[in-house]
Amino acid sequence: MTRSTPRTVLHRAAGSFAAAGLLAAASLAGAAAPAQAADTPVFTFGGPAETALHPYPESGKPKSSKVGITLYNPSEGEENGGFDGDFTLTFDLSGVAGVADVKIDGEASPDCRITGTKAVCEDWGIWPGSQSAADFVVTAAKGSENGATGTIKVTGQADGATFTPFTTRLTVGGPDLVMERLPFKTELTPGDKQQAPITFANRGSRDADGVLLTLRYSRGLDIPQRYSNCEYTVDDPDLPDFGWTTALCSVEGAFEAGATYTLATPLTLEATERAHYDTFLYGIHENSAAQRTAQRAGAPFERGTGGVLKAVPVKKGAAARSTDLDPYDNQQEADFRTENTADFVAYGDQVAGSEGSFVTADLGFRNEGPAWIGHIRSGEDVATVDFTVPQGASVATKPESCRAVTADGQYRENQNTPAPRYFCNTSMTVRDGGGLDLRFELRVDKAMVGASGAVTVRNTFLKNPKLPFDPKPANNTAYLILNGEGGGDGSESGGATEGGDGGSGEPSTPPTSAPDPEESPSGTSGSSTSGGSSSGTAGGSGGGLASTGSVALIASGTAAAALAAGLVLFTAARRRAARHS
Repeated sequence: MTRSTPRTVLHRAAGSFAAAGLLAAASLAGAAAPAQAADTPVFTFGGPAETALHPYPESGKPKSSKVGITLYNPSEGEENGGFDGDFTLTFDLSGVAGVADVKIDGEASPDCRITGTKAVCEDWGIWPGSQSAADFVVTAAKGSENGATGTIKVTGQADGATFTPFTTRLTVGGPDLVMERLPFKTELTPGDKQQAPITFANRGSRDADGVLLTLRYSRGLDIPQRYSNCEYTVDDPDLPDFGWTTALCSVEGAFEAGATYTLATPLTLEATERAHYDTFLYGIHENSAAQRTAQRAGAPFERGTGGVLKAVPVKKGAAARSTDLDPYDNQQEADFRTENTADFVAYGDQVAGSEGSFVTADLGFRNEGPAWIGHIRSGEDVATVDFTVPQGASVATKPESCRAVTADGQYRENQNTPAPRYFCNTSMTVRDGGGLDLRFELRVDKAMVGASGAVTVRNTFLKNPKLPFDPKPANNTAYLILNGEGGGDGSESGGATEGGDGGSGEPSTPPTSAPDPEESPSGTSGSSTSGGSSSGTAGGSGGGLASTGSVALIASGTAAAALAAGLVLFTAARRRAARHS
């Protein structure tokens, strides 16, 4: 999984609102191509279906827009899918003569040139996936009229390859839908409700024939109304994301240039019992089939069954003489902080094996809520599971999200040999009811009675281990018991962890509701190279976690084998009894 960075995470969250052109932003890069021979690659162009141009001004220089054309290679691998030949791309500009002036963005397209009404780009090599083909700077032509329109036709040629032709349209003038920012109350408590009177203006040079209102809100927020002219989708609950709900509302009407509109009935925005840090994005676009397809982004939507959402004018006026047809002012966003908590509960395991054998241990934590925790803006990991290996054992295999460290939590160069301690980061979200499930395979190097290793869920910063949202730090630590004497509920192996907030007092075996970590997305989320502990500084609860409790070495190898075999039977019997109790 590609890791989100603080700079890119919100762009991804708002990706469904981005528009390459004012009238339509649907990229055609993935469009189906005609059937060809299996050994002939087919490449497809993409770009905005239509781009609005600022009308030519009465004085001063015209404002420019950009049109980017992409080239898509559908092959999945570079070894057998890359095209390593020369190719030529041709852009027929005759269709926009008198409508638009077209120039090449020299920095982005150094291999392109314009001669008369034709632009030609020559290059070599087309790798799998999407790549930039050419970027143009376009302005309305002097003397062009509002509403004038024309097309640019794109074709390609190469020996041993086929290109699917593409057409993009340029139109002078257009609606410029601008979403106004609402004065929300942003410090909330669960259950708080407030009105959202969505208001937008058309500052363009012509009317908009219907608008598409797009609402997107993270897991802790809700808009309880479900309108019949809106369609809704909710992120898959099994995916480690922000749990976005998206609503696309097609509002009919002629929305006049120069006028401002608001909803006939304000929406209700509610902070649910899951709320903690949340974001609400609200945008407006001209309604069209291409725009709706772009906003759906392939996700399944379900239509609402309530009343009809309508917009009514607030004020009217003549269209502005100087317009700013800008698709980037179509959206606003608001962040909310809800006073809430999330109880992260660690769990361990108890396993048994003879000397030289391998055992599997499941450990991690669950979020018992009520809040979900998501770092929407920063994209940082929420928490770290800090696991100390029991004495007498070594790790044979570990989850990919875990990295080996020294006993005191410092950086360890060698990640391929067993380490005394492991840090395992979550992703940037931990949903209520979710968590991080980890499976370690251990080798029993020495048969020891009651060896234990701490399993602690903590902040990603080792020097500041406390989870600021967790009101019950006592259950942040559990234990992995190896060859325990009395069935091991965790509390018999050291109680409170030195330097921490206290022992768990909870069973160290995973709860019966915990999913198989090999099937759970939360078991593999996060990055093995990120987290606050990468500085290699020990501190906080780190020192005490290296202790493994009271351990007695069995002197006789024969006795060790016999004891281990007995423990296996004993543990199995206890687990069977627990399942039937």
